[in-house]
Formats: sequence, structure tokens, C-alpha cells
Amino acid sequence: MIDLDGTRLDCGQIAQAARRGEPVELADSGRARAAASYRIAAEISKVRTVYGRSTGVGANRMVPVDDPAAHAVALLRSHATAAGPVRSAERVRAMLVIRLNQLAAGGSGAHPVVLDGLAAMIRADALPTIREHGGIGTGDLSALATTALALMGEGPTAAPLPAVIPFTAHDALPFLSSNAATLADAALACVDLERTAQAAVVVAALTFAAVDGNREAFSRGVDRVTPFAGTRRVNAWLRALTASDSPPARIQDPLGLRVLPQSQGAALDSLRALSDTITPMVNAPSENPVLLSGEPEETALAHHGGFHASHLQMALDTAVLGVAQTGQLILGRLAALIEPFFTRLPPFLGDGTPGASGVMILEYVAASALAELRAAATPAGLQSVTLSRGVEEDASFASLAAKQALTATENYRTLLACELVAAVRALRMRDRKTPDGLRLALDLCEVLPRDTADRDLTPDIETATALLPNLVQALGESP
Repeated sequence: MIDLDGTRLDCGQIAQAARRGEPVELADSGRARAAASYRIAAEISKVRTVYGRSTGVGANRMVPVDDPAAHAVALLRSHATAAGPVRSAERVRAMLVIRLNQLAAGGSGAHPVVLDGLAAMIRADALPTIREHGGIGTGDLSALATTALALMGEGPTAAPLPAVIPFTAHDALPFLSSNAATLADAALACVDLERTAQAAVVVAALTFAAVDGNREAFSRGVDRVTPFAGTRRVNAWLRALTASDSPPARIQDPLGLRVLPQSQGAALDSLRALSDTITPMVNAPSENPVLLSGEPEETALAHHGGFHASHLQMALDTAVLGVAQTGQLILGRLAALIEPFFTRLPPFLGDGTPGASGVMILEYVAASALAELRAAATPAGLQSVTLSRGVEEDASFASLAAKQALTATENYRTLLACELVAAVRALRMRDRKTPDGLRLALDLCEVLPRDTADRDLTPDIETATALLPNLVQALGESP
């Protein structure tokens, strides 16, 4: 059980909850914090103008509203407008979990009954229908307005809601004021990319064994002149995976093997930085205006720009670039695996039949996936826009960066699966003793077909893709 108290949620827990591996519940402390912020907001709203409660929003921020309760409902209905494909259940679950945790942080001023309703929605898996387009990295207004309407009984849900709840002037804008949908995509992508980047080290180690690589490039001595934690981490993994008395075939390997620690280490460090950005954001009160605990009433509410998710966008762009820059080296290792000079095997790892294609087509599939991975690495931070009659003259487009990270995950897996299929085939064809550190990985790869005749390798790629998360066990990591 994951307790949502607004202080301790992390990316791994978000992924577990989204994939129904672990149930969640609202902690009493989080509900109490939300209740306290509601009381403060209600008092402040009596004595001063509060954006979105007693005024319109966006370019209407200076316009007082006559009926705050009616305006709140109208705001939700208008802002629920969206377009595009419907998001997957796991992405929506992740969004709901993050939003509930943020509300439990106690800065929204929303009534605690809103938290109760959201918690019930998650328990019942009564997911709202969330579409793809609507966010620009300044708050996921469409996604959260759609969720609010579902909680009110005005929108469809995947399962019946236990009860519907009202939204008042104290609840509507505060509920919308979050990047929870973007953070959901970011957290899921971060978990999957990190696991895949770790698995990539195991796949590369299999290639290393298949071409008799030189272990000197990641020796303990090299650690002494390596200032980056990610690279030292990869060095240590490779030493454990490839330990052997067999002599290397070359004084220096191709870059796909020799600079693997530097390239893969940079990717892992960028993913760690992404996780370190997401975690505080899912545990922070993000609403505008925000209620500040411990402040006197006159300064307990602040209008601010925390909805502009620049930190998240930068971390996402950097992480996807970090992963994408490893792609050419994967193609380089795949090229070595089909080359007799490196493997002492038939070209393309064919079965010996003259002109056999073997795994030739894997290079093409991998190159196609790499092209899409590189496209996904185009920095979303280059985007900008001016909206709402000119009063909002920029946007972070973190939402785009997060969706690109999800796209990158899929293509990165395909790229690595192609290398894995070829590396395992090469090791089997060479039929030599492999390093003890790779035994577990090879045992896991027994599900890959052994037939080397020319055939459709699509099932092999699919099997290899499914294998990748489990390969991290060879590093001593949990799958």
C-alpha cells in the first residue's frame, strides 16, 4: 500500500500504482493538511481578491465574477475541451495519483471532500477519458478539468464512481492548477528509460563477449581518472559482467565498446537528474495561488508562476538527449556483430548458406528506430507561444517533452532488442565459454529462438524487447 501524504511519493511508486502493482490510499495527515489549507483559503477569500475564486482566469484575471460558485462549474466545463487520441489507463492512473498527492501537500485550498472523491476514483479504477492534446507545460488544464467533471458526474468513467462530489469556487481552479498529467508521463518514461538504459549495459556486455572485447577500457585504473558517477557505475557493471581470463582480440575496441561507459554513464546520470526533478514536483503544492503554511493570514496566499514547468522540460529534454546519444553506438555494436572480422562467423550471422541474409535486416530496423529516437530528442524547450490575449507570452511545453520521452522509450527498446537478438545468436554460434557474469543473462535469453535459417525475425525482436526489463537482474538490480 502506498500512502499519499504529499511528502514521499517517488517515480517508482507512481509506476507501480499506474500499473496496478500497488494500491494507494490518502493518508490522514495529507487530508488534515488539505483541510487546514481550505479553512485558510476560505477566510482569505472573504477579505481580498483571489485569482480564479473571485475573478476570471487568464486575460479575465481582472474581471470580478458575480456568482463564484456558478463560475467555478463553468470554468471546469469550458476548460475540459481537448482533442486527440484517448490516453492509456496507466497514464491516467499516474496522473490521478500524482494530483491526489499534490493536493495532500496542503497548498491548494480545495475542500478535503475533493481529495476523498479523487481517492475513491482511484480505488474504483473509475478513470476519466483523457485526450492527448490540451496541455502546453503551464498546467494540464484540459486533463484535470475533464477529471473534475467526471468526479461531478458530468463525464464518463471507465467504471462506476462510488459517489459524485460538488466543486465550489474554492475547488475548481485549485484542482486544475497542476502539471499532474505531464508529470505522470515523465515519471513513467523515467522509470522505463532508466531500466532500459541499465539493460543496455548487459546487452552490450553480451556483444563484448561475442567479439572478444578488451576489458582495459573499464578497468579500475580508468575509474581513477573518471570524474562522473554514471561512468564509474557502468565501469563496475562491465567488470563484473565480463570478468574472464580470455585475452582480448584487439589493443583497442571500436567506439561502440570502448566509449560505452562514457556514453551510457551520461545517459544514466541524465535520467537520475530527471528523477531528482520529478520527485519534488509530485510532492509540492503547485497551485496558483498557493496557500503557504505557517504564514500569518495577510501573507498566507501568494500568486506565482510555479505552473511554468521549465525545470521539468529541461530535465526531460536532457534525459532524452542523453539516451539518444547512445543510439549510434548501438548501431556500431550491431555492425560489429555482423562482421566476420570481429566474430569469426559468417557474414550477417547467417547459417552458412551462400548469400544468406541472417540478421542483415536488424540493422535496418534498428536504424529506423534510431531515427525516431533522434526525432523525439528534439528539445521541446525550443517551443514557445503567446496565448490569452497576450497575457501569457510563453509556455514551457514540458507536456510535449514528456510525450517525447514516452516515444523515446519505445524506440530505445526496439534498438536494443535488435542488438540483443544478434549478440545472443553470435554467442550461440561461437559456442565458447562465456564469462560467469553473463550466465544469468544468457539463461534469461533462452526464450529467444535458436534457428539460424533465414526467416522473419519479428517474433525474435518482440521476445527480446520483452526480455529487456529482466536483464537488469544480471546487474543485481530489481526488474
